[in-house]
Amino acid sequence: MPTKFLLSQKENHSFRPNSHFEEVVRLYLFDKRLRSLMFAAIQDLEVALRTRIIQSFSFPYGAFWFMDDTLFKDKVIYLSCLECIRKEVYRSNEDFIKEHFMRYDEPSLPPVWKTMEVVSFGVLSKLYCNFRDVQLKKYVASSFGLPQYTYLESWMKCATVLRNYCAHHARLWNRRFPWKPQLPERLPLKWVRTLPLRPYKLYAQLCYLSYLEQNITPCSRLNEKLSALLEGASPAFLKAMGFPERWKEEELFR
Repeated sequence: MPTKFLLSQKENHSFRPNSHFEEVVRLYLFDKRLRSLMFAAIQDLEVALRTRIIQSFSFPYGAFWFMDDTLFKDKVIYLSCLECIRKEVYRSNEDFIKEHFMRYDEPSLPPVWKTMEVVSFGVLSKLYCNFRDVQLKKYVASSFGLPQYTYLESWMKCATVLRNYCAHHARLWNRRFPWKPQLPERLPLKWVRTLPLRPYKLYAQLCYLSYLEQNITPCSRLNEKLSALLEGASPAFLKAMGFPERWKEEELFR
């Protein structure tokens, strides 16, 4: 049941005065469409990140760089990632994985362009964040219009959590997210003039997703669909999601 309608004394399961079932259904359907919109943008990001990380890291370090522990800063995190990679690869039913193991016994995992296809977005994020080669990470970040790799690290962490919420049909609209994205004052592409005052709310998540989307898919309709979804939303409703009053005037969302 949407928490907007519940009183703080949840043990009594009481509802706020003037709560209506029709409004609950409308809010549920709104959140469902919102998740679908966000998930589509995250899928674009996920495909782009896999492609660019695979290409950029493989050129200097070869097809099995993810199996070289010397390339990573934190060995504990690396070993945890490698264990997850092995599990995900060995349980995969993808034809290209099965065919690979029919032909090759060594190395113990397929090359990166096969392996990363079945690895979770969370593991991909951890591999990037834990990678030692700062210059290479800067190169990948710059391909997304980001002057510092730390921005991409922050956004990948946030997007991983957001993706999990979307995949598990969790409520988004008034959620307080556990991570706040690192949001710089200026960026090379279209960006916001006023940074979010409530960085743990949904609007901050939309800021980095919309920025990345304009780089990945220039013809994206994310902003158009977002405006249509929020058409007629009350100021209080937008405030609960962290939106500023004049968010539509921001160049990023035009």
